[in-house]
Amino acid sequence: MGTGTDLRLSRDPRLAVEASVMKNSSARPRPRRLGRSEPLKWRVSDPMWERLAPILTDPPRRFRYPGRARYGPRQCLEGILYVLYTDTPWLQVPYRELGLPSGETCRRRLEEWSRRGLFQQAIRVLHEQLAEANRLDWSRVIVDASLVEAKKGARRSRARSAAAPAAVST
Repeated sequence: MGTGTDLRLSRDPRLAVEASVMKNSSARPRPRRLGRSEPLKWRVSDPMWERLAPILTDPPRRFRYPGRARYGPRQCLEGILYVLYTDTPWLQVPYRELGLPSGETCRRRLEEWSRRGLFQQAIRVLHEQLAEANRLDWSRVIVDASLVEAKKGARRSRARSAAAPAAVST
């Protein structure tokens, strides 16, 4: 019993059944899971893409000198969401490992969509869908000067902050 020969692998089917019964608490073998158990957060689901596909369309290619074929808008959107979700710089996106376009391509597409007003329309669609599902939590919204432009020359508000009371003038 104490020899190293007890630990050898055996091809005897009776021993294999006994070993599998010993490993699992139940005698029934569990099916093996393949792939990820949870979807990646930046992947766009099929129902969501059905709503966004009409908005995020590519411009038609030129007939003459069409140039290189573009990546699909869904792939670019997933690359954009990857950068937003992981806070990765555009140039450091592991695009080959994830099957996405390069970070620079995704950044250019985001810029193009913003310039054409398509990204704002897509955000509106997402807001509507979240509102329908009661998934919007407006209690955590923060408006900051870095997000909202302060107009130069605008009249100052008379509202005072409660954090710092006004100083008494003499």
